[in-house]
Amino acid sequence: MKKPPEGHSVIRVGVADKSPLVRAALKHIFTEDQRFDLICVCPDGHSFIKTLESERLDVAVIGWVIAPGDGRYILDHLQAYENSPRTVVFTGAENETVPAQAMAHGAAAFVSKSDQPEFLLDTVAAVAKGRMAFPYLDVRKIHDNPLTTLTKRELEILSSVAAGRTNKEIATDKALSPNTIKFHIKNLYEKLGVHNRSQAVALYLKS
Repeated sequence: MKKPPEGHSVIRVGVADKSPLVRAALKHIFTEDQRFDLICVCPDGHSFIKTLESERLDVAVIGWVIAPGDGRYILDHLQAYENSPRTVVFTGAENETVPAQAMAHGAAAFVSKSDQPEFLLDTVAAVAKGRMAFPYLDVRKIHDNPLTTLTKRELEILSSVAAGRTNKEIATDKALSPNTIKFHIKNLYEKLGVHNRSQAVALYLKS
């Protein structure tokens, strides 16, 4: 059992994963390691984001295949929070584009579920210190991502659209008027060069 280095505070961690088995395993390993204080364990992105309204986290550990959209939903919504936690994407998704997508949407690290638990724990500790950890990536592809033209608010709204939320639901979630949501959606359509919801979501899911 590792202890926090002398003079260092305990790292506040939150977990979001769709699998009860993974949630139980992560709860066990973080509870057993004295470097960490496990604050929350959530089954989906929506409940995890709601938790941040009342809890402060240093690091989030999230799955990639998770409702209501995928890991991008959580990453994009985290950008709306001041002092949001650094995020480690922990997934069994084998698609080679996932690490690049995670980085493009603001993740600080990517860890495969095939890696040893100690690697995940050490990565979370490193991320808490401000480091990043990814497999080799062609960063030129990240800079070419069209979503980088969007504001944080536009990206947050687009992620909600991709998760199947209606304008009215998004407005309620964000405490904004439906007309404000329509204004943001119109702007992001123009920036992305698309004409409707389906085209915007398709581009989002590829980026």
